[in-house]
Amino acid sequence: MQNKITRSVSEFNTDLKLKGFNVFQIESDGNATRTYSRKDFYKICLTTGKSIIHYADKSFEAEGTVLFFGNPHIPYSWETISTSYIGYTCLFSEKFLKSDRSESLQHSPLFKIGGTPILKITEQQRAFLNTLFQKMMEEQQTDYAYKDDLIRNYINLIIHEALKMQPSEDYVSNNNAQSRITSVFLELLERQFPIETNEKPLELKTAQDYSTVLSLHVNYLNRAVKNTTGKSTTTHISERIISEAKALLQHTDWNISEIAYALGFEYPTYFNNFFKKNTGTNPKNFRLEMV
Repeated sequence: MQNKITRSVSEFNTDLKLKGFNVFQIESDGNATRTYSRKDFYKICLTTGKSIIHYADKSFEAEGTVLFFGNPHIPYSWETISTSYIGYTCLFSEKFLKSDRSESLQHSPLFKIGGTPILKITEQQRAFLNTLFQKMMEEQQTDYAYKDDLIRNYINLIIHEALKMQPSEDYVSNNNAQSRITSVFLELLERQFPIETNEKPLELKTAQDYSTVLSLHVNYLNRAVKNTTGKSTTTHISERIISEAKALLQHTDWNISEIAYALGFEYPTYFNNFFKKNTGTNPKNFRLEMV
C-alpha cells in the first residue's frame, strides 16, 4: 500500500511540473495536498472547516468557509482543528497563468506578504466558487485543445471575485513579531536549496533580495534576524551558500564555473574569493581534499 501511495504522489508532482497546473478535492487527495512542492507553485484553496493558518508573520483563525491564496515565496502552514475538512485546491505556476501583459503574482494584493491572502466566504459565494473549481476539475480531464486557456480564465475569475471581497480582519497578533519574521526569512532561505540544476542561478542572494520578496524594509529584516539569532542576515545567507557549495563540490561533477553560476555568482573569480574568505581555502583545493 505504501508503494502505491508513493507512486501516486510522484505522478502527481510530475504532472504538476509538466503542465504547471492541477486542481483536486481536498478530501479525496490528502496526500497530494501535503507533498506538492510549494517552492514552485501558487495555491488557491477553498475550504470549509476549522483551522489556524500561519502566513508570514501573522496567524489566522478560520472557521466556516475561507478562500486562501498561497505564495510559494512566503512560508505558511496549516493546522486543521475540525474532524471534517472539505474543499478544493488549485495549484499553478506563475508561468502557467501569466501573460506578457500581466504583472508578477508576487505584487498582487492577494499573494504579496502584506496583502490579504485569506477571505471569509458567504454561502452564496461558496456555491459560485465551488462551481468554478468543479469546472476546472472537469476541464482538466478533457482533450479540448484550448483547455489551458479556459482554465486560466477560471483562475482569473476566482482572483477577480476575491479582489471584490472584503479582507478578513481576524488575524491573531503574534507575540513576537521579530521572531516570526526571522522564521519566515530562515524558511524562505532554506527553500532556495538544494540546488538541483546548474542551468538556473540562485535567485535570492542578498538581504535586500529577501526583504524585497517579503515586502519588508531591509533594515527591519536585518534588525529582526540579528535580535533573534545573534547573526546578521548576510551571515545566514553566506553560511547557507557555503554549505551548498561544499555539497556541490563534493557530490557533483560540475566544474567550478558551473557551480559558481548555479550559486548566483556572475564570475568564477567572485565565487573563488567568496569561498576562500569563508573557508580559508579555494573551491578546487576543497574538492581535491574531499577525494
